[in-house]
Amino acid sequence: MDNFIPDVYQKSIYDINYKNLKKRGIKCLLFDLDNTIAPLNVLEPDKKIKDLFQDIEDLGFKVILLSNATRSRVEPFKEKLNLDSSCNSHKPFSKKYKKIMSIYNFKDNEIACIGDQLLTDVLGANHLGLLSILVNPISDTDLFVTKINRFFEKKILKKLEKRGLLKIGEYYE
Repeated sequence: MDNFIPDVYQKSIYDINYKNLKKRGIKCLLFDLDNTIAPLNVLEPDKKIKDLFQDIEDLGFKVILLSNATRSRVEPFKEKLNLDSSCNSHKPFSKKYKKIMSIYNFKDNEIACIGDQLLTDVLGANHLGLLSILVNPISDTDLFVTKINRFFEKKILKKLEKRGLLKIGEYYE
């Protein structure tokens, strides 16, 4: 169950203290796309998202989209935010994480992964010893496979809450 406990839990990407991440030695932020940055029905980033990502890059982070979504879904965000990306990433499997670490020469303690799902984002990050940051999903609309994940995620969350390890709505850094 420990692999499902995020290191940081915040309401949204707008509530994360990026300056604290910098102080912790984080150099690279891997962002999930769907329901982390934008809902499924939003096809490109709005001004609020663009401003946030500009502020994050101004702090000196390397920002990469790491998504299980298709290239056609990720590409508009990649282009409009001027970011590198990895689509069809098959999170929580480690192949794409390791590839990013190799290409950009980052160590595990220099990367934070930000996403809305325990079974993909948090599990994938924790499995490799990366800093995991869970945020609440932006929307209730999910793909079919994500709905299946959410079903199992609810069961995991109940166990974690029962053990006093994680409770939805109780945020921490």
